[in-house]
Amino acid sequence: MNKGAFAEIRADVAAARDRDPAAQGVSTFEILTSWAGVQALLAHRVSHALRRAGVPLLPRTIAYLTRSITGVEIHPAAEIGSRFFIDHGSGVVIGETAKIGDCVTLYQGVTLGGTGFQRGKRHPTVGNNVTIGSGAKLLGPIAVGDGAKIGANTVVVEDVPPGATVVGNPGHPVRVEGRKLEGPDADWIHLPDPIADAIKALSGRIAELEARLAEVDGGEAAAAEKRESAEIAPRTGRSSAGG
Repeated sequence: MNKGAFAEIRADVAAARDRDPAAQGVSTFEILTSWAGVQALLAHRVSHALRRAGVPLLPRTIAYLTRSITGVEIHPAAEIGSRFFIDHGSGVVIGETAKIGDCVTLYQGVTLGGTGFQRGKRHPTVGNNVTIGSGAKLLGPIAVGDGAKIGANTVVVEDVPPGATVVGNPGHPVRVEGRKLEGPDADWIHLPDPIADAIKALSGRIAELEARLAEVDGGEAAAAEKRESAEIAPRTGRSSAGG
């Protein structure tokens, strides 16, 4: 094993230690023997090198055995940059023509997949410093720009601009209000909900139209009375959670 290979292993282990709180204070040996995402990545680097060297069968065999052991499926032809990290790893699928840049973080259940039986480039290209949340599905030959964040369970079928945060199904680029996201923080709790925002806007618009209609009809008091009666009364009694 040459110096370049050792440097690559050190970089992959360092990525796990930097981005996984559970890896703090854990030895390199323990990470290599216990972190499924790291094991899957190292096995892929071997199978990818063998495939590029023209070795038959063995790259696929390594990929198959790795999937059986770690739950991570990476096609030997997929191109993956340095300091890549898969957290937990179970259920991750990375297709044949996928390309992943440097310092990318994937969480469990992520799929970088295709959308049909077309040949050629059919899987996503992911830029540098990208974070992809649990259960996200990126489908087709789309491009994800540098520094983008994909929320958990998001389905992405279109290109993602650099630095954007995408949530929903299908995925929509959104901005995180009041927060400047830095690094792979995986704080999906504070992401805005575009559907909820749209409903809130429609509700406000309806209230405005009702008020204007009441003024035209001269029955503002009656309209207000109806609105009050339509409001849901606060729930009383014991809580369903107990207490």
